[in-house]
Amino acid sequence: MTAVEPKYQTVLLDMDGVLAEVSRSYRSAILATCHHYGANSVSFETITDWKARGNANDDWQLSYNLIRDDPEGRNDISLEQVTATFEDLYQGTTTKEGLYKLETLIPARETLEKLRKRSTPGMGIVTGRPRKDCMTFLKNFNLEDLFDAHYCMEDGPSKPDPYPVRRCCELLGVEPTKSVILVGDTPDDIQAAISAGITGVGVTTPEAAEMQEAKGKHHSSAKLSVIMKERGADVVLPPGFVELVDFMKHPN
Repeated sequence: MTAVEPKYQTVLLDMDGVLAEVSRSYRSAILATCHHYGANSVSFETITDWKARGNANDDWQLSYNLIRDDPEGRNDISLEQVTATFEDLYQGTTTKEGLYKLETLIPARETLEKLRKRSTPGMGIVTGRPRKDCMTFLKNFNLEDLFDAHYCMEDGPSKPDPYPVRRCCELLGVEPTKSVILVGDTPDDIQAAISAGITGVGVTTPEAAEMQEAKGKHHSSAKLSVIMKERGADVVLPPGFVELVDFMKHPN
């Protein structure tokens, strides 16, 4: 294996598809919400297509938009109704467990610990999740101690707006330069990073990588991975991003 030149200093991570495997939670909640309101043509592929287009970081809004776009989807519903249905599915009710319980951690904790040691002055999360959902995931997988800053849905605009990235840098006390990276799984992540003046690093989601492997193709040939590279991702890594540790500079 060819040695890589360490060039990154500070790590910011998206959560869904990067830290959290969400094909059976958030993605399934989008699908079930759409079908609940008659948008039965919506599939996982449809969701990927909309994520590829960009401006699809808010899963409540995305669900609403998908329903309204579907010929059979109900057009007499509000975003609030869609959000409530989505949340019942994701969080659970008194009679049904929430889909969030199906989430798993993608990278090994060891990988995250190594990144935390090399990421100066700390490591941050930039996610479109509500803060409660973000912190619940970190707590459930014993990751709270590894992150020094969190930017969540309630904190302001969503990616691809650059503000989330700049704000997380501010919280960490680091200037947004090319030595800072945002690791994400969608074009919105890469656009937000580049617009903020930092480096975008793509990662292929586990389900997308598995689909490509079944076809005998490289993980980076997945649709979102190809588009992330086209949008300016410095590199697109496989799920778990173990290789990222080698790209990190050793702290002085």
